[in-house]
Amino acid sequence: MQEITLKELLEAGCHFGHKAERWHPKAAEFIYQERDGIHVIDLAKTKAGLEQAAAILKKMGEEGQIPLFVGTKRQAAPIVKAEAERVGAPYFCKRWIGGFLTNWSEVHKNLEKIRRLTEEQETGAWNKFPKHERVKLSRYLGRLNMFYGGVSHLTQAPDAVVVVDIRREDVAVAEGRKMGKVLIGIVDTNSDPNEVEYYIPSNDDAVGALQLLIKVLADSYAEGVEIRGKGEAAKKEAEAKSLQVPKETSKPEKEAGTEKKQTNKEKATESVPKKVIRQPADHPEASPAEGPQMKSEQLEKKVKAKKQSKAKKL
Repeated sequence: MQEITLKELLEAGCHFGHKAERWHPKAAEFIYQERDGIHVIDLAKTKAGLEQAAAILKKMGEEGQIPLFVGTKRQAAPIVKAEAERVGAPYFCKRWIGGFLTNWSEVHKNLEKIRRLTEEQETGAWNKFPKHERVKLSRYLGRLNMFYGGVSHLTQAPDAVVVVDIRREDVAVAEGRKMGKVLIGIVDTNSDPNEVEYYIPSNDDAVGALQLLIKVLADSYAEGVEIRGKGEAAKKEAEAKSLQVPKETSKPEKEAGTEKKQTNKEKATESVPKKVIRQPADHPEASPAEGPQMKSEQLEKKVKAKKQSKAKKL
């Protein structure tokens, strides 16, 4: 978070409060003194409140939660719109839509209608209607975008509400309290700081003060979102590396598998009995058992041959 000094707060005009006659008694805790009938705000407490609110928004960004920026007064509206769009946060800068938090189920239907109509307009689905019907639809969509344009991308209710001038945006504060949302408010000397959970005592009318405070809050939220994005990217990278590890170790496994196959083949060849080739009796490698058997067979043949020759002579 950017370090904000007391000098920067002083130069932005954050110390100017309202007239003393318009003060709220509970604002006495951050009023430094009264000068020329105007209350002066203690900038040390402004800095402390700003740092606390910025830390909360940064944490929300890291956790993926959504803050809603609300500032509909003339001085705050363009600043709120510009800073919220810069960091991708939802915002209200025209007027607060009653029931936006307490009746979210119905509001969500309107947001879905805006997205549907916008898609139909972009894809040319309206071309089938007559010209006067297209004009009506275009005007209707323009009116919806006027009030819901800053929140049209929301798919879930916001988790926190950042309010500029909690006295003017009392309905938004009341709905946030009822729904248990985190409330952060820029509080002037004419407001009750107890209406919000975290308050930043400051001038809520000066453009310079609002520009400085809202920018710091938006930057803190964007910083948290960036940290979350880096963490998710690192997690995905680690998962990708873990999936690549088995592929690298597959070669040794294949080699081990081939070695097993070779050993199995060797065992199989050992288990098969070798064919015995009989050698002739007079062969030097013939076994001793084969020699006498062959000789007796030859003698028998000779004896038979002699008997046959004698019989022929007779």
